[in-house]
Amino acid sequence: MPRKQPTVRQERLGRELRKLREAAGLTAREAARVLGTISVTMSQIESGVAGVSEVRLRRIATQYACGDAELIDALVEMATDRTRGWWEEYRDVLPSEFLDLAELEHHARFIQVIATAHVPGLFQTEEYARAVFGYWVPPLPGRDLELWVAYRMRRQQALVREDVPYEAVLHESVLRTRVADRAVALAQLGELLRQSERPNVALRVIPFDVDGFAGASSSLVYAGGRVPALDTVQRDTPYGSAFVDASAQLQAMRTLFRKVESASLDTKQSRDFIHRLSKEL
Repeated sequence: MPRKQPTVRQERLGRELRKLREAAGLTAREAARVLGTISVTMSQIESGVAGVSEVRLRRIATQYACGDAELIDALVEMATDRTRGWWEEYRDVLPSEFLDLAELEHHARFIQVIATAHVPGLFQTEEYARAVFGYWVPPLPGRDLELWVAYRMRRQQALVREDVPYEAVLHESVLRTRVADRAVALAQLGELLRQSERPNVALRVIPFDVDGFAGASSSLVYAGGRVPALDTVQRDTPYGSAFVDASAQLQAMRTLFRKVESASLDTKQSRDFIHRLSKEL
């Protein structure tokens, strides 16, 4: 049955298949005829509204003369994964972009984060998250607020997988901004230090006094796919989350991360920096 609301991951699979078709110089109608189906079905597959089996996907790749075996295997993995993640418990309860981000993190082969406003969600303490969500306009009802906080805490499961590198670059403004009171700020710095001890976590800080940093608007989450062509970037906007996957934009975001990272302290210096801030509090 057609999906009522495909996820970002399902829509991405469809877009990749459309790219392959267009690279082969075929219209949706021509591709459907070659594959023995109708153009409506092709449209549904390419929009993520309908799924596609491994057999049909590999047949599509053959007809499109796609010789990138790694990409096709990665697309098959996306098409056949029937895992119902924990985030599905929140379907129709929380904004879909929240669930899409959790799914993105779950499937990522690595995660890179730039934070210039708030502590990244995977590092936030419960009280810090409650203060951030409590600033929502219009205010969230109490029950919804607690639901959003609980959801953010569950997202932190992504850090437990030691085979998934997590690199985060935080500007000093993130560390000094008190979203609540002194106690919450101190606990949050302690949590950052604790999380930085994970073997898969690299936490770096950009101090105020560093020269050559003009990236105050550079916040992003970069999630690595099974192959680079399937990487995805999530950025916050005034109207919600934006998921970016165009090849030129991905290359720009890779370059941006390297530029921001080059302005940061190394991991040991960053830990020492956070320790000093904690003592000031």
